[in-house]
Amino acid sequence: MNEAKKIVPADRVDAIKEYYFSRKLRELAKLNAAGADIISLGIGGPDRAPSQEVIATMQQEVAKADNHSYQTHNGLPQLRKAFADWYEDKYGVELNPDNEIQPLIGSKEGILHLSLTFLNPGDGVLVPDPGYPTYSSVSKLVGAEIFTYDLTEEGGWLPDFEALERLPLDRIKLMWVNYPHMPTGRQATMETFRRLIDFGRRHGIVIAHDNPYSFILNREPMSILQVEGAKDVAIELNSLSKSHNMAGWRVAMAASNPTFISWLLKVKSNIDSGQFKPVMLAAAQALASGREWYEELYEVYAERRAIAEDIMKELRCTFDPAQRGMFLWGRVPDDVVSGEWLADELFYKAKVFITPGFIFGRNGERYIRISLCAKPEKLKESLERIRQYNNSK
Repeated sequence: MNEAKKIVPADRVDAIKEYYFSRKLRELAKLNAAGADIISLGIGGPDRAPSQEVIATMQQEVAKADNHSYQTHNGLPQLRKAFADWYEDKYGVELNPDNEIQPLIGSKEGILHLSLTFLNPGDGVLVPDPGYPTYSSVSKLVGAEIFTYDLTEEGGWLPDFEALERLPLDRIKLMWVNYPHMPTGRQATMETFRRLIDFGRRHGIVIAHDNPYSFILNREPMSILQVEGAKDVAIELNSLSKSHNMAGWRVAMAASNPTFISWLLKVKSNIDSGQFKPVMLAAAQALASGREWYEELYEVYAERRAIAEDIMKELRCTFDPAQRGMFLWGRVPDDVVSGEWLADELFYKAKVFITPGFIFGRNGERYIRISLCAKPEKLKESLERIRQYNNSK
């Protein structure tokens, strides 16, 4: 028999690594199956359910025989209208539901769709450090050249516009921005948003603002589209994963000018076949939630955040109490080797999984991140385990 010719994957497969949480959660599940009982304070996946009205809508619509066919790629008109009403009510931003909103199967998927829409192989893309790892991995998948821009504690985790102006901006077509920032929890200011829009306009760079955390521990949510003329150069992603506890439902959106949205739809329509109709109708119900929903959301995370701050103090980590979002970001003490070292110590010795900051970039190496997506009793148990770990040293 002739020797088989070796099969190799596309180059892009070697350009990326398996997502950190995919690997770590697999290890955690294996250890827990063997009886380790490790508490996870790592990933930002809400542990609570959507509202009863949302669940009831889903149940009713699933039972209808004519709700199980393919849907249009630009989503139900009811969902686009609900997104438009939500933006006007919560952000004071007017959007035309017919041509300025594109529903998405999750904002993570939207990052890929946007990258395919605006980036040719070899084009430059600005990615924050620290920042969401998917910005970099997707950029590699589409063959773009990554230019990282530094966010530092000394700089308030905001872009250094003087440093940005020194980059080869004629090669850059897209800039990823994310406020409230993941992982640092920094809230942007309208002045920062105005400067970003001005920067994008002057250099012909699309400003892609990823905005899934604006309702977590934050009674004054902000959108970059609040800046006058922002839609001319910016596109904003938003999601129901965090704001409405619908992470597994995969409901998100992109908002911008009609031209950008039409380009995005052209790409998206060749990748997926739209969302499940009952999911879209339930999402529209979620978007109509009253003030009491968001206030309860605030109170739930405020209780958890207080315990997470106690954990940071027990670890002698410093943090900014003004952080927003569903994480707490802290700097490890100077006498600790690194955030990765401390996270491994806690994982294997205290049986608590905390995310090391290095996975978000070089500027995160001396930091750790605690997720608030655990019930108060689990956070308190984590605190007690860490105290026992400290006492045993």
